[in-house]
Amino acid sequence: MDTTSTSQKAPPPTDPPGGTPAPAATATPIKGKSVRPGDKVFRGLSRGSGITLLVIMAAIAGFLAYRASIAVSKDSVNFLTAFEWNPQGDPPAFGIGVLAFGTIVSSVIAMVIAVPIAVGIALFISHYAPRRIAGPLAYVIDLLAAVPSIIYGLWGALFLVPYLDGLTRWLHEFLGWTTVFEMSNPGSPARTIFTAGILLAIMVLPIITNVTREVFLQAPKMYEEAALALGATRWETVRTSVLPFGRSGIISASMLGLGRALGETMAVATVLSPGFLFTWHILDPGSGTFAQNIAAKFNEADDFGRDALIASGLVLFVITLLVNGAARWIIGRRKEYSGANA
Repeated sequence: MDTTSTSQKAPPPTDPPGGTPAPAATATPIKGKSVRPGDKVFRGLSRGSGITLLVIMAAIAGFLAYRASIAVSKDSVNFLTAFEWNPQGDPPAFGIGVLAFGTIVSSVIAMVIAVPIAVGIALFISHYAPRRIAGPLAYVIDLLAAVPSIIYGLWGALFLVPYLDGLTRWLHEFLGWTTVFEMSNPGSPARTIFTAGILLAIMVLPIITNVTREVFLQAPKMYEEAALALGATRWETVRTSVLPFGRSGIISASMLGLGRALGETMAVATVLSPGFLFTWHILDPGSGTFAQNIAAKFNEADDFGRDALIASGLVLFVITLLVNGAARWIIGRRKEYSGANA
Protein backbone atom coordinates (compact mmCIF):
# COMPACT_ATOMS: atom_id res chain seq x y z
CA MET A 1 0.00 0.00 0.00
CA ASP A 2 1.32 3.38 -0.96
CA THR A 3 2.32 5.32 2.15
CA THR A 4 1.55 8.63 0.48
CA SER A 5 -2.09 9.54 0.38
CA THR A 6 -3.86 12.30 -1.41
CA SER A 7 -5.95 12.88 1.70
CA GLN A 8 -2.86 13.59 3.81
CA LYS A 9 -2.61 17.26 4.89
CA ALA A 10 0.24 19.36 3.55
CA PRO A 11 2.88 20.35 6.10
CA PRO A 12 2.62 23.88 7.51
CA PRO A 13 4.58 26.55 5.66
CA THR A 14 8.05 27.20 6.95
CA ASP A 15 10.06 30.39 7.07
CA PRO A 16 12.13 31.19 3.98
CA PRO A 17 15.81 30.27 4.05
CA GLY A 18 16.80 33.79 5.02
CA GLY A 19 15.04 33.37 8.35
CA THR A 20 12.67 36.33 7.87
CA PRO A 21 9.10 35.39 8.81
CA ALA A 22 6.37 35.90 6.30
CA PRO A 23 4.50 39.16 6.75
CA ALA A 24 1.30 38.89 8.71
CA ALA A 25 -1.95 39.72 7.03
CA THR A 26 -3.20 43.20 7.77
CA ALA A 27 -6.76 44.08 8.40
CA THR A 28 -8.52 45.93 5.64
CA PRO A 29 -9.85 49.26 6.84
CA ILE A 30 -13.58 49.59 6.88
CA LYS A 31 -14.72 51.88 4.12
CA GLY A 32 -17.52 54.32 4.61
CA LYS A 33 -17.06 54.56 8.38
CA SER A 34 -18.89 57.62 9.64
CA VAL A 35 -17.15 60.30 11.70
CA ARG A 36 -18.74 61.18 15.01
CA PRO A 37 -20.53 64.53 15.12
CA GLY A 38 -18.47 65.58 18.14
CA ASP A 39 -15.24 65.03 16.21
CA LYS A 40 -16.54 67.15 13.33
CA VAL A 41 -17.48 69.96 15.71
CA PHE A 42 -14.14 69.82 17.51
CA ARG A 43 -12.19 69.80 14.26
CA GLY A 44 -14.18 72.73 12.94
CA LEU A 45 -13.74 74.75 16.13
CA SER A 46 -10.01 74.04 16.23
CA ARG A 47 -9.55 75.02 12.60
CA GLY A 48 -11.69 78.10 13.04
CA SER A 49 -9.73 79.17 16.12
CA GLY A 50 -6.43 78.87 14.27
CA ILE A 51 -7.72 80.83 11.28
CA THR A 52 -9.19 83.50 13.56
CA LEU A 53 -5.86 83.91 15.33
CA LEU A 54 -4.03 84.35 12.02
CA VAL A 55 -6.62 86.87 10.83
CA ILE A 56 -6.28 88.89 14.05
CA MET A 57 -2.48 88.89 13.83
CA ALA A 58 -2.63 89.95 10.17
CA ALA A 59 -5.13 92.71 10.99
CA ILE A 60 -2.90 94.05 13.79
CA ALA A 61 0.18 93.95 11.56
CA GLY A 62 -1.69 95.63 8.70
CA PHE A 63 -3.03 98.42 10.91
CA LEU A 64 0.38 99.09 12.45
CA ALA A 65 2.11 99.02 9.07
CA TYR A 66 -0.40 101.44 7.51
CA ARG A 67 -0.22 104.02 10.30
CA ALA A 68 3.55 103.63 10.58
CA SER A 69 4.04 104.24 6.85
CA ILE A 70 2.23 107.57 7.15
CA ALA A 71 4.60 108.75 9.89
CA VAL A 72 7.85 107.36 8.49
CA SER A 73 7.18 108.90 5.06
CA LYS A 74 7.29 112.39 6.64
CA ASP A 75 10.23 111.75 8.97
CA SER A 76 13.22 113.98 8.24
CA VAL A 77 15.78 111.66 9.92
CA ASN A 78 16.52 107.96 9.82
CA PHE A 79 13.73 106.31 11.78
CA LEU A 80 15.81 103.29 12.81
CA THR A 81 18.98 105.04 13.94
CA ALA A 82 18.07 108.58 15.06
CA PHE A 83 18.43 109.44 18.76
CA GLU A 84 15.72 112.10 19.03
CA TRP A 85 11.93 112.17 19.30
CA ASN A 86 10.23 115.32 18.05
CA PRO A 87 7.33 114.44 15.72
CA GLN A 88 5.78 117.88 16.35
CA GLY A 89 8.83 119.66 14.96
CA ASP A 90 9.10 121.40 11.61
CA PRO A 91 10.20 119.24 9.93
CA PRO A 92 9.31 116.24 12.16
CA ALA A 93 12.30 114.28 13.40
CA PHE A 94 11.99 111.08 15.38
CA GLY A 95 13.85 107.77 15.64
CA ILE A 96 13.90 104.61 17.73
CA GLY A 97 17.64 104.17 18.30
CA VAL A 98 17.50 105.00 22.01
CA LEU A 99 14.21 103.16 22.51
CA ALA A 100 15.51 99.95 20.95
CA PHE A 101 18.69 100.16 23.00
CA GLY A 102 16.83 100.72 26.29
CA THR A 103 14.29 97.98 25.60
CA ILE A 104 16.94 95.38 24.76
CA VAL A 105 19.26 96.32 27.63
CA SER A 106 16.51 96.28 30.27
CA SER A 107 15.23 92.92 28.99
CA VAL A 108 18.74 91.43 28.98
CA ILE A 109 19.32 92.59 32.55
CA ALA A 110 15.99 91.06 33.57
CA MET A 111 16.76 87.70 31.95
CA VAL A 112 20.31 87.51 33.33
CA ILE A 113 18.92 87.97 36.84
CA ALA A 114 15.65 86.04 36.57
CA VAL A 115 16.52 82.85 34.65
CA PRO A 116 19.14 81.36 37.03
CA ILE A 117 17.05 82.23 40.09
CA ALA A 118 13.89 80.82 38.51
CA VAL A 119 15.60 77.55 37.56
CA GLY A 120 17.00 77.23 41.11
CA ILE A 121 13.58 77.84 42.68
CA ALA A 122 11.94 75.36 40.31
CA LEU A 123 14.52 72.69 41.17
CA PHE A 124 14.10 73.34 44.88
CA ILE A 125 10.32 73.01 44.72
CA SER A 126 10.31 69.94 42.47
CA HIS A 127 13.25 67.90 43.83
CA TYR A 128 14.62 69.25 47.09
CA ALA A 129 11.94 70.85 49.26
CA PRO A 130 9.80 68.71 51.59
CA ARG A 131 6.19 68.41 50.51
CA ARG A 132 4.88 70.56 53.34
CA ILE A 133 7.13 73.39 52.11
CA ALA A 134 6.96 72.82 48.35
CA GLY A 135 3.17 73.15 48.19
CA PRO A 136 2.83 76.54 49.93
CA LEU A 137 5.91 77.90 48.15
CA ALA A 138 4.52 76.95 44.74
CA TYR A 139 1.21 78.58 45.71
CA VAL A 140 2.98 81.84 46.63
CA ILE A 141 4.86 81.82 43.30
CA ASP A 142 1.55 81.38 41.48
CA LEU A 143 0.09 84.37 43.35
CA LEU A 144 3.07 86.54 42.39
CA ALA A 145 2.37 85.84 38.72
CA ALA A 146 -1.14 87.30 39.15
CA VAL A 147 -0.07 90.63 40.67
CA PRO A 148 -0.98 93.56 38.33
CA SER A 149 1.82 95.47 36.68
CA ILE A 150 0.87 98.77 38.27
CA ILE A 151 1.33 97.24 41.74
CA TYR A 152 4.86 96.23 40.82
CA GLY A 153 5.43 99.73 39.49
CA LEU A 154 4.22 101.43 42.67
CA TRP A 155 6.32 99.10 44.79
CA GLY A 156 9.34 99.78 42.60
CA ALA A 157 8.90 103.57 42.77
CA LEU A 158 8.26 103.75 46.52
CA PHE A 159 10.55 100.97 47.79
CA LEU A 160 12.97 99.69 45.17
CA VAL A 161 14.27 103.03 43.87
CA PRO A 162 15.24 104.47 47.31
CA TYR A 163 16.87 101.25 48.51
CA LEU A 164 18.90 100.75 45.32
CA ASP A 165 20.91 103.89 46.00
CA GLY A 166 23.46 101.99 48.10
CA LEU A 167 23.82 99.22 45.52
CA THR A 168 24.34 101.65 42.66
CA ARG A 169 26.99 103.55 44.63
CA TRP A 170 28.79 100.27 45.41
CA LEU A 171 28.72 99.23 41.74
CA HIS A 172 30.05 102.63 40.73
CA GLU A 173 32.86 102.49 43.27
CA PHE A 174 34.10 98.96 42.58
CA LEU A 175 32.96 98.30 38.99
CA GLY A 176 32.90 101.77 37.53
CA TRP A 177 36.08 101.00 35.59
CA THR A 178 34.00 98.79 33.28
CA THR A 179 32.19 101.88 31.91
CA VAL A 180 28.89 100.00 32.15
CA PHE A 181 28.56 100.66 35.91
CA GLU A 182 30.04 104.15 35.85
CA MET A 183 27.80 106.95 37.16
CA SER A 184 28.07 110.51 35.88
CA ASN A 185 26.20 111.85 38.92
CA PRO A 186 26.43 109.50 41.94
CA GLY A 187 23.85 111.53 43.85
CA SER A 188 21.04 111.13 41.28
CA PRO A 189 18.02 108.91 42.07
CA ALA A 190 18.17 105.32 40.86
CA ARG A 191 15.49 105.78 38.16
CA THR A 192 17.66 104.14 35.53
CA ILE A 193 17.55 101.31 33.03
CA PHE A 194 19.30 99.15 35.64
CA THR A 195 16.42 99.67 38.09
CA ALA A 196 13.92 98.88 35.35
CA GLY A 197 15.80 95.65 34.58
CA ILE A 198 15.70 94.54 38.23
CA LEU A 199 11.97 95.28 38.44
CA LEU A 200 11.35 93.35 35.22
CA ALA A 201 13.34 90.43 36.62
CA ILE A 202 11.06 90.34 39.67
CA MET A 203 7.99 90.47 37.42
CA VAL A 204 9.02 87.66 35.05
CA LEU A 205 10.44 85.46 37.80
CA PRO A 206 7.07 83.79 38.68
CA ILE A 207 6.30 83.03 35.02
CA ILE A 208 9.64 81.37 34.32
CA THR A 209 9.54 79.51 37.66
CA ASN A 210 6.04 78.08 37.14
CA VAL A 211 6.67 76.80 33.62
CA THR A 212 10.09 75.38 34.48
CA ARG A 213 8.77 73.69 37.63
CA GLU A 214 6.03 71.89 35.69
CA VAL A 215 8.57 70.68 33.14
CA PHE A 216 10.91 69.36 35.86
CA LEU A 217 8.02 67.48 37.47
CA GLN A 218 7.43 65.65 34.17
CA ALA A 219 10.98 64.23 34.06
CA PRO A 220 10.89 60.40 33.77
CA LYS A 221 11.16 58.90 37.24
CA MET A 222 12.85 55.76 35.92
CA TYR A 223 15.89 57.81 34.83
CA GLU A 224 16.19 59.42 38.24
CA GLU A 225 15.80 56.08 40.03
CA ALA A 226 18.38 54.48 37.74
CA ALA A 227 20.87 57.25 38.46
CA LEU A 228 20.31 56.93 42.21
CA ALA A 229 20.66 53.15 41.99
CA LEU A 230 24.06 53.59 40.31
CA GLY A 231 25.24 55.67 43.26
CA ALA A 232 24.71 59.18 41.89
CA THR A 233 24.17 62.01 44.33
CA ARG A 234 21.04 64.16 44.26
CA TRP A 235 22.77 66.90 42.26
CA GLU A 236 24.30 64.38 39.82
CA THR A 237 20.84 62.92 39.29
CA VAL A 238 19.40 66.35 38.58
CA ARG A 239 22.30 67.27 36.30
CA THR A 240 22.18 64.08 34.24
CA SER A 241 18.45 63.32 34.19
CA VAL A 242 16.30 66.35 35.00
CA LEU A 243 18.13 69.27 33.41
CA PRO A 244 18.64 67.60 29.99
CA PHE A 245 14.96 66.67 29.92
CA GLY A 246 13.90 70.18 30.88
CA ARG A 247 16.03 72.16 28.41
CA SER A 248 13.16 72.85 26.06
CA GLY A 249 10.99 73.91 28.99
CA ILE A 250 13.65 76.29 30.29
CA ILE A 251 14.03 77.86 26.85
CA SER A 252 10.27 78.18 26.37
CA ALA A 253 9.80 79.67 29.84
CA SER A 254 12.64 82.12 29.27
CA MET A 255 11.18 83.25 25.96
CA LEU A 256 7.77 83.67 27.58
CA GLY A 257 9.30 85.83 30.29
CA LEU A 258 11.32 87.78 27.71
CA GLY A 259 8.12 88.52 25.80
CA ARG A 260 6.61 90.11 28.89
CA ALA A 261 9.80 92.01 29.67
CA LEU A 262 9.94 93.49 26.17
CA GLY A 263 6.38 94.79 26.26
CA GLU A 264 5.99 95.80 29.91
CA THR A 265 4.55 99.30 30.12
CA MET A 266 3.19 100.67 33.39
CA ALA A 267 5.79 99.25 35.76
CA VAL A 268 8.69 100.51 33.65
CA ALA A 269 7.04 103.90 33.12
CA THR A 270 6.68 104.26 36.91
CA VAL A 271 10.33 103.64 37.83
CA LEU A 272 12.15 104.93 34.73
CA SER A 273 12.85 108.61 34.23
CA PRO A 274 11.68 109.66 30.74
CA GLY A 275 14.60 110.59 28.55
CA PHE A 276 16.11 110.23 25.11
CA LEU A 277 19.83 110.07 25.82
CA PHE A 278 21.93 107.22 24.45
CA THR A 279 24.47 106.09 27.03
CA TRP A 280 26.37 102.92 27.87
CA HIS A 281 26.18 103.77 31.57
CA ILE A 282 23.21 101.74 32.78
CA LEU A 283 23.31 103.52 36.15
CA ASP A 284 22.65 106.92 34.54
CA PRO A 285 19.15 108.19 33.66
CA GLY A 286 18.49 108.74 29.99
CA SER A 287 17.50 105.65 28.03
CA GLY A 288 13.84 104.81 27.57
CA THR A 289 11.91 101.82 26.21
CA PHE A 290 9.28 101.40 23.51
CA ALA A 291 6.41 100.75 25.90
CA GLN A 292 7.45 103.47 28.36
CA ASN A 293 7.71 106.07 25.58
CA ILE A 294 4.29 105.16 24.18
CA ALA A 295 2.64 105.32 27.60
CA ALA A 296 4.29 108.64 28.48
CA LYS A 297 3.58 110.51 25.23
CA PHE A 298 0.40 109.03 23.80
CA ASN A 299 -2.08 111.38 25.52
CA GLU A 300 -0.23 114.59 24.67
CA ALA A 301 0.53 113.63 21.06
CA ASP A 302 -1.47 114.85 18.07
CA ASP A 303 -2.60 112.59 15.23
CA PHE A 304 0.80 112.58 13.53
CA GLY A 305 2.58 112.06 16.85
CA ARG A 306 0.39 109.03 17.53
CA ASP A 307 1.27 107.66 14.11
CA ALA A 308 4.93 108.01 15.09
CA LEU A 309 4.27 106.15 18.34
CA ILE A 310 2.44 103.45 16.39
CA ALA A 311 5.51 103.14 14.17
CA SER A 312 7.64 102.45 17.25
CA GLY A 313 5.02 99.94 18.37
CA LEU A 314 5.36 98.17 15.04
CA VAL A 315 9.09 97.75 15.66
CA LEU A 316 8.35 96.27 19.09
CA PHE A 317 5.80 93.94 17.45
CA VAL A 318 8.42 92.72 14.98
CA ILE A 319 11.03 92.24 17.71
CA THR A 320 8.59 90.13 19.72
CA LEU A 321 7.82 87.96 16.69
CA LEU A 322 11.53 87.49 16.01
CA VAL A 323 12.16 86.48 19.63
CA ASN A 324 9.41 83.87 19.56
CA GLY A 325 10.53 82.63 16.15
CA ALA A 326 14.10 82.25 17.41
CA ALA A 327 12.83 80.28 20.39
CA ARG A 328 10.90 77.90 18.14
CA TRP A 329 13.98 77.49 15.93
CA ILE A 330 16.23 76.70 18.89
CA ILE A 331 13.77 74.12 20.22
CA GLY A 332 13.09 72.51 16.84
CA ARG A 333 16.62 72.26 15.49
CA ARG A 334 17.60 69.49 17.92
CA LYS A 335 15.59 66.43 18.83
CA GLU A 336 16.50 66.50 22.49
CA TYR A 337 15.11 70.03 22.73
CA SER A 338 11.89 69.30 20.87
CA GLY A 339 11.10 66.31 23.05
CA ALA A 340 11.17 63.76 20.23
CA ASN A 341 13.29 61.39 22.32
CA ALA A 342 11.31 61.79 25.50
